[in-house]
Amino acid sequence: RPLVALAHEVVVRMPVIGDIARKFGMVQAGQSAAADILREGANVLVYPGGDVEALRPWRDRNKIVFDGRKGFLKLAHERRVKIVPVVSVGGQETFFVLNDGRKTAKLLRFDKLFRVKTLPISLSFPWGLLPGDLPHIPFPAKIRIQVLPPIDLRELFGDDPDWDQAYGYVTSVM
Repeated sequence: RPLVALAHEVVVRMPVIGDIARKFGMVQAGQSAAADILREGANVLVYPGGDVEALRPWRDRNKIVFDGRKGFLKLAHERRVKIVPVVSVGGQETFFVLNDGRKTAKLLRFDKLFRVKTLPISLSFPWGLLPGDLPHIPFPAKIRIQVLPPIDLRELFGDDPDWDQAYGYVTSVM
């Protein structure tokens, strides 16, 4: 029963998509929902970086950007499950994010209204330059995905971990 931490490339936030996703067993992100699923004995796939990572600037395309979010670590530790890191590289090359748009999202209150932390300026086909990221025709890119060995936080950091140290370790492994 691993907790899978995925460095990812795409975020979709549309009510219609959410309705369809729930029919496939997906749930809205949240600590309590993930804890309930793990308690039932199922696996959980989390995207700790969310929109911040998915829409990170092109210059940061090869970096893990979880924005300091440590909830997935605390959840795995509490529920005594291992973290299975999954890293995807190349999706950031299918379009270009020019800035992270955090200031814009905060100014427009998107962080409070829609739980969206970024509103970047991106360059994509056929849209050209635009704020955010609409579905686009991807530029050719090779996307590579690697599943890394499981990480047992209790084994590495004990019963009372230093969360900053655990976060640094997991993101450095990824």
